[in-house]
Amino acid sequence: MSWFSQNYEKAAIGGAAVAALGFVCLGWSKLGSVAEDFNVNTQGAGANNPAVASADLVAKAVSSLSLNRVWSQAKLEDRVVDLFTGVQLFVLRDQPGKAVDLFKSPPIHPPIPNLWWIQNGLDPGLADSPSRDADDDGYTNLEEFLAKTDPKDPKSHPSLINKLKYEKDDSLNWCIRPGFPDGDAFTFNYGDSHNGRNRSKTGITVKPGELFFTEGVMKDRFKYLGMVKRMEMNASTHTQMEVTYAKIEDQLPNKKGVIYEIPQFSEGREQEFSKYDRSGVLSLEAIGYEGKPETIKENTRFGLPFDSPKKDYLLKKVSPDGVEVEYTDAVSGAKKTALIHKGSFPEIAH
Repeated sequence: MSWFSQNYEKAAIGGAAVAALGFVCLGWSKLGSVAEDFNVNTQGAGANNPAVASADLVAKAVSSLSLNRVWSQAKLEDRVVDLFTGVQLFVLRDQPGKAVDLFKSPPIHPPIPNLWWIQNGLDPGLADSPSRDADDDGYTNLEEFLAKTDPKDPKSHPSLINKLKYEKDDSLNWCIRPGFPDGDAFTFNYGDSHNGRNRSKTGITVKPGELFFTEGVMKDRFKYLGMVKRMEMNASTHTQMEVTYAKIEDQLPNKKGVIYEIPQFSEGREQEFSKYDRSGVLSLEAIGYEGKPETIKENTRFGLPFDSPKKDYLLKKVSPDGVEVEYTDAVSGAKKTALIHKGSFPEIAH
């Protein structure tokens, strides 16, 4: 084995030391001739003032930020322009290269003027913009425009009667059948479509001026006023016959004073002489009350929303096909009637 193979580390260190010594000698010899090797002539006389021109304006601009300034809208062709706010641009569907000026073009969604969309910060660029509900109060942009309310404020909305919906009829069908008279007194049997049953106690008759029934679903519901007899033509025998009627007054608060004259009739004919306690199921499809139906009796007052302490509306009439609601218009003070068909919203009669 050669000497280099056995001592290569020593040889490497020695070579590095010789190279380092050579670089030191070279650097020392060039120390005095740097200017000659990098001989560069400067141009011009230079300047003694190192300041940046107009640098004082920076300080003035910074200090001005602390001042109370009033920002006013700029004007362009007699129209105000918001500062620092992007402007929506619109084009025609069939002319995409032609910009639409909302201030000058015809209404995009008649009868709503284009300016209304701009003033309320709403986007008119959608086909269904009028039917959209910006504040989620149950009223469309078109409805808010027609009522002159704020389309972006859920507390500002058109009349609630406009969103009153008639869901269904929930009336009670009932019948009273007078028994055989005892002088001018009667016994009575009662039945209804909800399987309610009442009957006079055995051996006890109801005299004129007395309330009945004494217990059960119709306790004290009716007042017997007296007996009425009339001569009427019998359709079967074609002869005049005396018919006895029981005269009864309803005591329900919404029917107080309603009088029924019910003849004696045989069992099985109840439907011929039945009556109704009319009730309608209504819902308010706005301001968060959607899908919360309320059952209201005919000829009773209610509020909108239904939990309102003010009972400004009267359910004047209920039928399977529709209801009539009477109320006073808040703006004109005129009394109005709203006809609401089943499954629909009102038609306002002036």
